[in-house]
Amino acid sequence: MSWWGKVVGGAFGFMLGGPLGALLGAALGNYFDAGLDSTGTGDFLGRGSTERVQTAFFTATFSIMGYIAKSDGHVSRTEIELAERVMQQMRLSPRQRQVAIDLFNAGKEDDFPFLQVLAQFRQEAARRRTLLQMFLEIIVATAFADGALDAEERKLLHDITAQLGFAPEQLDRLLSRISGQTQFAQTKSSEEQLRAAHKLLGVAEGASGADVKRAYRRQMNQHHPDKLVAKGLPDEMMDIATRKAQEIKAAYELIKASRDSAT
Repeated sequence: MSWWGKVVGGAFGFMLGGPLGALLGAALGNYFDAGLDSTGTGDFLGRGSTERVQTAFFTATFSIMGYIAKSDGHVSRTEIELAERVMQQMRLSPRQRQVAIDLFNAGKEDDFPFLQVLAQFRQEAARRRTLLQMFLEIIVATAFADGALDAEERKLLHDITAQLGFAPEQLDRLLSRISGQTQFAQTKSSEEQLRAAHKLLGVAEGASGADVKRAYRRQMNQHHPDKLVAKGLPDEMMDIATRKAQEIKAAYELIKASRDSAT
């Protein structure tokens, strides 16, 4: 049974406890009151189980997306559109979509327990570092949705990075890669797209072929959909991971083709 099946089967907040369980329980409360749990089993998901980690990922992702969007005092249309795009890519059912919206809105509340949510998510994810990085990429993309970061958003991203156990320079590299990813998808000029491809892979334009290949393999290893799902990425986010992997491959092939044609 998938993580969502376990949730609607009656475990919802009880299987997590803590702030994540409280957030999910509140988001689901109305649906259970309406009879969604009428045949529930009350299954308990043990710490470290794939379904439990997937539930924690879903809950933390959408609630902190809301928190990030509100951090500069105003939730922009582009930030809302990004959240909607993530929901669309996940192909959420109507009930899942409403829960995601409720979690996003909970993150915008003044009393949202930001640090506690992050701490519990890191604990639930345990040593799944690639999963934590995927989470961070989605959160950074939310902050970067309008194409720029103000001082408050940048400080907040550094706080999140530190809370998840990553070094500050890892955030800087991630910001550069996400900027490159956006430019790679939108740029029409071949010269600009090639420059964006290097940024997406996280390599300098003058990097050796061996360095480019290593960066490509490292990025593919970190974004391989099957590996991420096995680590606890919700199945619904498979398409997001697949698109990232496809963009990484396309960037590498563009760089390789450009260099091959120059020799």
